[in-house]
Amino acid sequence: MQIKLLEKILEENNQPAFRTKQIQKAIYQDGISDFSEITTIAKDLRELLDKKIKILSFEAEKILVSSDKRSIKALLKLEDGNLIETVLISPKPDVWSACISSQVGCPLGCGFCATGRGGFKRDLTAEEISDQVLWWRMYLKKNSSARNLIRPAEGGAPSPYKGEGNKVDTIVFMGMGEPFLNWENVNQSLKNLTNHELFGFGSRSISVSTAGIPEGIEKMAAEFPQINLAISLHFPTDEQRNKFMPINRKYNLDELRNSLRNYFKVSNRKVFMEYILLSDINDSKDDADNLIKYLKSMGKLQLLHINLIRYNSTSDELKSSDVGVVREFRDYLVQNGISVTIRKSLGQDIQGACGQLVGEKNKLDDKERIK
Repeated sequence: MQIKLLEKILEENNQPAFRTKQIQKAIYQDGISDFSEITTIAKDLRELLDKKIKILSFEAEKILVSSDKRSIKALLKLEDGNLIETVLISPKPDVWSACISSQVGCPLGCGFCATGRGGFKRDLTAEEISDQVLWWRMYLKKNSSARNLIRPAEGGAPSPYKGEGNKVDTIVFMGMGEPFLNWENVNQSLKNLTNHELFGFGSRSISVSTAGIPEGIEKMAAEFPQINLAISLHFPTDEQRNKFMPINRKYNLDELRNSLRNYFKVSNRKVFMEYILLSDINDSKDDADNLIKYLKSMGKLQLLHINLIRYNSTSDELKSSDVGVVREFRDYLVQNGISVTIRKSLGQDIQGACGQLVGEKNKLDDKERIK
C-alpha cells in the first residue's frame, strides 16, 4: 500500500494523526484486505479510501496448491500488466515461509533458471516487493485452516497439518530477479518489513539470496547486518560458473570470496551457500573436492552452511542428480568438515521453480496472439 498517498488523503480530509497508524495496523498486522472491514474508522472514511487508494499493487491471476498443501504458488498481475510469482512454503507443520520476487524477470540469464529465459522487464518497486508478503498474510488469514486452502488436484493426499499456522514466519528474497541489482527498492522493502508499525518482522526472519554481487553484499552488511545472506553458488569453479551463470564473468569466485571475507568482518553472521545438484554436471567427487577447497579458502568455515538442492527441472537438457548421488555428495562434505543440509524439495507439482508459471502464461498468451 502507498503509505505516503494514504497520509496525504487523510491530511486532506482533516483526519487526526493517529488515523494512519490505526489503518496501518488493520492492514499490515491484522491482515484486513478491504477498507470496508476496518470497523475502527468511520464508514464514510472507509468508502472514501476505497475509491482513492488500492491496498495491493497487483491482483492474483492464478493460485496453485500442491497436493500435500505444503506449497502454494501465486501468479500476480501488476498494474502495468506484467506478471510475477511468489511462493508460500511450509517446511514443517504450521510454519510458513514466503519466497518473494524483486524484479519482473531477471537480467542474469542463468542456464538452469526459468526466470532467466524469460528475460528482464523491469525492477519491482518497494511497494510491489513488500506487498507480496502482505498478500500472503491476507491469504492465510482468509484460509486460516489448512483444510480451507484452495483444494489440491483431485486425488491429492490429505493434509497432515493441523491448520493452526496462519501467519508468515519467514521471508526469503529468492523469487524472480537479482535483489542486489534492485538495491534501492529492496532496501526500502526491507525497512518496511522490519518496521514495527508495519510488518514487524525480525531481521533474522528475513533472508536475501544473491548470485554474487559484491557491492550488494557489502551494502547489506553495512545496512542490515542481522538479515541472513544466501549465495547462489551452484558451481565450485569459474569454468562451470561462467558456462551456467554469466554473472561470474564479471564477478568471479575470487571476487565473491573477497566480498564474503569482508562480510564476515562486519557481521560475523553465518552465510548459506545454495548448491543445485545437476546430474553429471556438478555432482561428482571432483566437484565435491573443488567445493570443499573453495569453502575452506574463505577462512571462516564455521560461518558457512551448504544447502544442497535437487533440481526442480525447468529444462529438458538438465536433470536433477539421483537421490543416492545427492546423499553421497552430502556425506562426503560432512566427512570433510562441511556443515550441510539437503533441502526438502517442495512444490514440484505446482511448477515451484522460479519463473515456471510466468513462462507458461506467456507461452499461452503468445499462442493466442498467433491465432
